[in-house]
Amino acid sequence: MSASTVFVARLNGCSVFDPAGDRVGKVRDVLVVYRPTESPRVVGLIVEVPGRRRVFLSIGRVTSIGSGQIITTGLINLRRFEQRGGEVRVLAELVGRTVRFREGHGTAVIEDVAIEESGPGEWAVEQLFLRKPRSVPAPFTKGQSVFARWSDVIEVTNRSEPQSAEKLIAEYNDLLPADLAATLLELPDGRRLEVAEELPDERLADALEEMPEADQVALLTRLDDERAADVLDHMEPDDAADLIAQLPVLRGETLLDLMEPEEAQDVRFLLSYDADTAGGLMTTEPIIVSADATVAEGLALIRRHELAPAIGAAICVTLPPYEPPTGRYLGMVHFQRMLRYPPHERLGTLLDQGIEPVTPETSAAEVSRRLASYDLVSLPVVDETRRLVGVVTIDDVLDYLLPDDWRSTDEHSPAPPRPPARGKARGRAPGSTAPARDRSATVGEHPAPGRFSTANPTTRAIPVVAPETPPTDPPRTGTPPGDRPGDRR
Repeated sequence: MSASTVFVARLNGCSVFDPAGDRVGKVRDVLVVYRPTESPRVVGLIVEVPGRRRVFLSIGRVTSIGSGQIITTGLINLRRFEQRGGEVRVLAELVGRTVRFREGHGTAVIEDVAIEESGPGEWAVEQLFLRKPRSVPAPFTKGQSVFARWSDVIEVTNRSEPQSAEKLIAEYNDLLPADLAATLLELPDGRRLEVAEELPDERLADALEEMPEADQVALLTRLDDERAADVLDHMEPDDAADLIAQLPVLRGETLLDLMEPEEAQDVRFLLSYDADTAGGLMTTEPIIVSADATVAEGLALIRRHELAPAIGAAICVTLPPYEPPTGRYLGMVHFQRMLRYPPHERLGTLLDQGIEPVTPETSAAEVSRRLASYDLVSLPVVDETRRLVGVVTIDDVLDYLLPDDWRSTDEHSPAPPRPPARGKARGRAPGSTAPARDRSATVGEHPAPGRFSTANPTTRAIPVVAPETPPTDPPRTGTPPGDRPGDRR
């Protein structure tokens, strides 16, 4: 390939620099628009800047592409990227589509796209890297790969099968759950469903846990019952309960019946509590051991990579049985305390007797006060007979207190409290959705511990400066580089 031809897959992850050599972000995709008689024209790049924000960079502001880096003029609009009508993302949408050869017969799937520079600030799609269907049914073989120019193929628009998302999912392998959720929500609705259908159950469950509730419901309702139940099985019980509570009762009961019995039992147990109580916020899967367990055994349990940090911060010690509801609750042992003792030390001798557990009926406001007052990451929840039924973690409380759009908001001003995740005591009539609860009475009741006070001479008050209002996009008129139709500033 010439220096002016670049494959988009190689651009993914490339660093973007300003003229001074400072890194401003990395490329996540290339945006093109179709033309009636010519190949699609590149209008810009989707760049991820610090803060995991994805913004649009006009191709007219790119001065150099090559050697694994991209140089820009230094002018980037930091407004969050929003896809416009007629725009197509190469990696997220174009790759995986089926094309038919103009000369001869047969089809192929697009695996990569090469863009070529035709002039200063002018880039267009020229070549495609294609994969033909397998000629033999052997399970570990691939079809023949070929190069073709855009003019040599015709895109198959009436597909009887969904567009493949294999390549796109491979690009998402290294994304954290929160970043995967944000990436899925940026995709067009149809493509989002295609990707969700091919994601592994556990990966999709992790992404759903990081989405706003409305988007969770919208995506789950488009999955068939069997797949939706499998995904719910892999979610944390409290997150699964929040999601099921937003569904119509009939669909929720259907999914619960299809879930694994043990997982469904935990979810039903959580659905029995008010959402603004410790019982509604807790998770039923803490680490529980006997008093005879050793420090070495406890450290081995919290070392598991799939364990959430807030859950692994402490171990609960109880009498048998060791599944909620357990035997009588004895106490907690924090991991820092375990690190101070030899491996053979019994955990029953290291209990923190100063942590008083809460009951499932304790209000969310009281739970947040205790977590803040005693610098805790988690708080045990016991029933009237002091049997451990779960723990409330700091992330559960934060998710409750923050507004519904906290994952995507760009403003520093406080937002109104979001509607409730679950109905009161989950007692809903068939066919109804969860009634709203008022959180305004609990938000803001945090006691604001004195260690964060600006009166403390050892701390510094850091001013927060409101961001400048981003410029509005210019009308799609004119022809100079950077101001062509479809370009954005």
